[in-house]
Amino acid sequence: MRPSGRAADALRTVSLEPGFARHAEGSCLIRMGQTEVLCTASVEGKVPPFLRGQGQGWVTAEYGMLPRATHTRGDREAARGKQSGRTQEIQRLIGRSLRAVTDMKAMGEMSVLIDCDVLTADGGTRCASITGAWVALHLAFEHCRRMNILTCNPLKDQVAAVSCGVWQGTPVLDLDYAEDSKADADANFVLTGAGGIVEVQGTAEGAPFTEADLNALLGLAKTGTAALFQKQRDAVGL
Repeated sequence: MRPSGRAADALRTVSLEPGFARHAEGSCLIRMGQTEVLCTASVEGKVPPFLRGQGQGWVTAEYGMLPRATHTRGDREAARGKQSGRTQEIQRLIGRSLRAVTDMKAMGEMSVLIDCDVLTADGGTRCASITGAWVALHLAFEHCRRMNILTCNPLKDQVAAVSCGVWQGTPVLDLDYAEDSKADADANFVLTGAGGIVEVQGTAEGAPFTEADLNALLGLAKTGTAALFQKQRDAVGL
């Protein structure tokens, strides 16, 4: 029995609230169980120096956790003067995931900056960030289309992410903190709507897991992201 009582192939309760942040061109508050992440997309009419004059855009991301997103207060990284390695790794993952499904040429020379701020953390914050960020990005592009900045939405596909793991010898979907902290193995899968794999992160916490376990986790991830893709479509009206 999982700590949450869920079946092995069951997601936590998921909700996506589009347009949560009033001033951002695109935004989404995503809840996956007790994990809550606010994702905003901000449009800028310029690109980084390394892309100037190339006629293409850029999508990048920043990620952070509020001080009381966890059981005990954590210092703000700005107060420490630098980001942790974990923060840098996660925000690069979010940016890579979104760029994988974006036609940069169709953007022209503009940038979209995604901010993912974790309000409450209960496992799977990077996966929730990617899933919610796609909604925010889609809404930002639609805003640009309405303002005649873009002629079409540059998104080529959906992208979503979900965690899976081996819990007491059984592959399970969508780990919460109670499972993630004691799992035999845990993995994050970033998948596209067309069935492509953007990234897989997998780690054995104890004994190595098998190829059969990996295939079982991938199967669970496909099931989970299929449900997340529908939630995304519902959120943006597709």
